[in-house]
Amino acid sequence: MTTPHDAPPFPPGPLWRPGPERAAEARITRFHAYAAARHGAPAPRPDDPAGNYAALHRWSVTALGPFWHAVTDWFDVRFTTPFDTVLADATMPGAQWFPGATLNYAEHALRAGEDPARAGEPALLAVDERHEPRPVTWAELRARVGALAAALRGLGVRPGDRVSGYLPNVPEAVVALLASAAVGAVWTSCAPDFGARSVLDRFQQVEPVVLFAVDGYRYGGRTHDRAATVAELRAGLPPLRAVVHVPLLGTPAPDGTLEWDALAGTGPADTAPAPVFTPVPFDHPLWVLYSSGTTGLPKAIVHSQGGILVEHLKQLGLHCDLGPGDRLFWYTSTGWMMWNFLVSGLLTGTTVVLHDGSPAFPGPDAQWRVAEATRATLYGTSAAYVLACAKADVHPARDLDLSATRCVATTGSPLPPDGFRWLHDEAGGGRGELWIASVSGGTDVCSCFAGAVPTLPVWTGELQGPSLGTDLRSWSPDGRDLTDEVGELVVTAPMPSMPVRFWNDPGDARYRDSYFAMFPGVWRHGDWTTLTSRGTVVIHGRSDSTLNRQGVRMGSADLYEVVERLPEIRESLVIGLERPDGGYWMPLFVHLAEGAALDDALRDRVRDAIRSALSPRHVPDEILQIPGVPHTLTGKRLEIPVKRLLQGAPLESAVNPGSVDDPELLRFFERLVRDRAAVSGTDYGE
Repeated sequence: MTTPHDAPPFPPGPLWRPGPERAAEARITRFHAYAAARHGAPAPRPDDPAGNYAALHRWSVTALGPFWHAVTDWFDVRFTTPFDTVLADATMPGAQWFPGATLNYAEHALRAGEDPARAGEPALLAVDERHEPRPVTWAELRARVGALAAALRGLGVRPGDRVSGYLPNVPEAVVALLASAAVGAVWTSCAPDFGARSVLDRFQQVEPVVLFAVDGYRYGGRTHDRAATVAELRAGLPPLRAVVHVPLLGTPAPDGTLEWDALAGTGPADTAPAPVFTPVPFDHPLWVLYSSGTTGLPKAIVHSQGGILVEHLKQLGLHCDLGPGDRLFWYTSTGWMMWNFLVSGLLTGTTVVLHDGSPAFPGPDAQWRVAEATRATLYGTSAAYVLACAKADVHPARDLDLSATRCVATTGSPLPPDGFRWLHDEAGGGRGELWIASVSGGTDVCSCFAGAVPTLPVWTGELQGPSLGTDLRSWSPDGRDLTDEVGELVVTAPMPSMPVRFWNDPGDARYRDSYFAMFPGVWRHGDWTTLTSRGTVVIHGRSDSTLNRQGVRMGSADLYEVVERLPEIRESLVIGLERPDGGYWMPLFVHLAEGAALDDALRDRVRDAIRSALSPRHVPDEILQIPGVPHTLTGKRLEIPVKRLLQGAPLESAVNPGSVDDPELLRFFERLVRDRAAVSGTDYGE
């Protein structure tokens, strides 16, 4: 498989390198010195930030107990009862972290508000499509969480009960999550653009006792009423004891529901009683997240209060270099793990920016305008949005004041080299001062396996390095370590934020099959990756949708990066299909930009680009135009379901329509199979 550094499209050398002062002041640098002095980490070398990180990382994955002990000490984690040992059992799955300890995630998320000097500072900045930030102070956030937690206890909610949210990215969602955690309840949420069937596929698995539901939301300049959908949810969730009406559109509460203001309070923050936090065991469930669920029901992934607390403190406080005085903006929705990650910015005392609206309204630069208006220190987005801005001729550095933004991070899919260069030139003004952090992780761990390291250089098309405490490897099919070669992304030692279980998964059968079937006792994530000899990481896309021509493997992400450089191609989808006769058929489907036409000249340009940038073996057999690329509700391309459709599977068995952003787009592939079968008299894949 070709990697970005096989034939670099840009001049050699790092795209960005932290200056000596910036590296010295990074929190990860100070943590290293602390861990060396107190917990046995190798001594740092002030003259070698890169070598420092490599040594620190080696220690963090070979001395898991001392490393995670150092993290809890450095961030002053409050254990209500102390732990017996850090890691009692390192077996995966089933690692036992901090046995005997009790704590509360919400207490740590609200701790900055205990300081009278910070009580009046913004904990949250809420931004709608008018792009006018509305602050919620630390004192106000503590007061609302305290009032709502007391109300939940009054409704009979106890530790372990599930509390659900059908809410957009607004302060009420943060308050509801933290109040649930304060009680010891288990939070779960879906965004209000999810239809009733998609929500019920998720919530019915965990049987919530309380539902927080919005009356509607605003997106793309339009109002979207959700009253009918909420009524369906109420009818489909018999265990509900209470439904709380959140009147974002100002409608009255329906019969049988409770008013948000009556539970969360509206009085002065300084008169509210202090919130009460129920101590829970380290492995007590904090929230349930869901896989895409493209075939069958989504996996209901359970993360623990303690595991998420220490993992997110490490990731946000050390890798993202966030703390008091910083502002974190990540464009996300409550249906994506990045929303939970965003809320955890509060753990570091950072102000969290909540953007409720379209990423492209009123214009394609909408997210950049939010970053400007909120003075975001770290702005996170998707690789797809970066590429869309490039094609829309957006010029953030030229047109906006982004002087407060020192880092732009991306996730969701690999950021291609062109995306790095565009961010360097158009968001950073070409001055080399903007830290570009491409990160990769997953809903499964609600964190990053690799990505941001504030003391390391940024190489075009590559992630800076594996995360501390993450024993990331690239493995061959027989379990050999690979360097500068493509292999399966595996993690060979436990992480605290690995799921404690899946909900309703007797004997952990589905959990084991999802991550540990290929390499027993080792987490196999399902991505192709390259770990380079300079310590960087390249992600090539999903390994379960590999393109394999004449024995040469290639990740679909590599092909998308090449094809979507062409201005005529808005988005693409490539499928590799094994035929019963041993042959291999690889079509490329393209969604064209407005005004473009798929003629022979464009087909030739696509083929030439793939042939020269990747390999002649991976030139597609056909290039076909489609009305749009189908995605999951969190924006991932539906490669595997489309492959199943092309193999002749009926739509209802190939994909769960409730997991798709536009199910009608899948009808195209159904019709394609049917039409070709009518002409040839054979199945499409034959």
